[in-house]
Parts: sequence; C-alpha cells; structure tokens
Amino acid sequence: MPAIEFAPGLVIQHIAPPLKLADFKAIAFDMDSTLISIECIDEIADAVGKKAEVAAITEAAMRGEITDFKDSLRRRVALLKGVPAEALQGVYDQRLKINPGAPELIDAAKAAGLQTLLVSGGFTFFADRVKARLGMHEAHSNTLEVEGGLLTGRVLGDIVDGEAKKQHLLALCARIGCDPKQSIAVGDGANDLPMMGVSGLSVAYHAKPKVREQAMVAINEGGLDRVLALMA
Repeated sequence: MPAIEFAPGLVIQHIAPPLKLADFKAIAFDMDSTLISIECIDEIADAVGKKAEVAAITEAAMRGEITDFKDSLRRRVALLKGVPAEALQGVYDQRLKINPGAPELIDAAKAAGLQTLLVSGGFTFFADRVKARLGMHEAHSNTLEVEGGLLTGRVLGDIVDGEAKKQHLLALCARIGCDPKQSIAVGDGANDLPMMGVSGLSVAYHAKPKVREQAMVAINEGGLDRVLALMA
C-alpha cells in the first residue's frame, strides 16, 4: 500500500483506518524528541560547553548513520565527566517540555485499557519523572553513574538500545498476554525501529527520514494525539 497523506502532515501506509484503540493492549513510547521536546544528553553537555560535540553524535545515531547505539552513548556520556549531578535537575526544570498531544494520547490509551510503556536510550533521572508526570505504567532507561556529586562519564548496567527497547515491549506483551501485533510503538530515531518493527502499529513522530519511511504512520505536523484521528 503506497503512502497516503490522510490529513495534512499525517501520512499513513500499510494500514486502513479507522482503527480501534481498544483493539490494542499496549503502547510504547521513546522519550527524547518523542514524549519530550529535547535530547536530554545534549542539554546536559551544554553545562560543560560540549553540546555541539555531543549533539552531532546524537544526530548521527538517530539518523541511523552510527549503527552501534551503545558505543555512541558511551562516547557521549564520557564527554559528560565532571558535570555536577545537580545540572540534571536544571535541565529538567528549565529545558524539558512535554511534547504537544502526549498527555492526551496517553490518557486516551489508558482509558481504552492499554498499558503504557516508556523505553528510552536516555536516562532514569528524566524517564522516571516523565513517567510519573504523564501517569504511565512503567519506564526503562539508562542510569548515569555519580560519584562525589559529579557525573563519572559512565553508564551503570546494561545499556537500553534499540534491541532492549524491543525486548521490553515484547516482555510487556508477554506479561499481559497479548500478541505484539496488539501493541503500538511510537518513536523518532533509528533505535526505535526494532520495537516499531514488532508492533502492530508503528508511529513516527517528527522523525528522521529512515524512521518516517518505515513507519505505518508518520506525524510530520502537530502533536502526538494526531494518531487518534485514525481511530474510530
């Protein structure tokens, strides 16, 4: 099925609306540049004057030009060594904004009985707060190591990359007893493609070209709640 502009800035392919939100059982979201307006790691780097350097790696990773997300994250986090941990709160308070339509889409999904999942290659400091702020069911992300009140430039534990995002979505589906095709996955970057690929409805939100091309729905204008226009 060729791509069709269902409405201005809302492109669909491989699906035939109307869909029923209640036919789905789970919805998974990326965080940075999807649920929220910023890439948190870029803004943390700004505290030590390295935003441009970190942002260049982030952009290349999200476009799929750097295929090893774990390596790209380690490289970026290493540049944060010495940043005061209190800078994270400053980024959250002063720079992080919830993207338009996110609360409305999440509230509609929960009202229809869907489990809501946040899976991020970003950091728990932000993911846990965004999860609570939006009333989501669960969140999985990466933990920055802090010693003496400063970031060490390292990540603790296993890194949440594209494969991990997919596995978290599959695990959620297994726990609630639904087929992965009864899930929705929403993202903007290349590391969201694995979870989008196993879902029954993949949504690209103001996404990189590679992601827009592969998603069933591309929201190129407006807020996240535009996906609700496809629902009966």
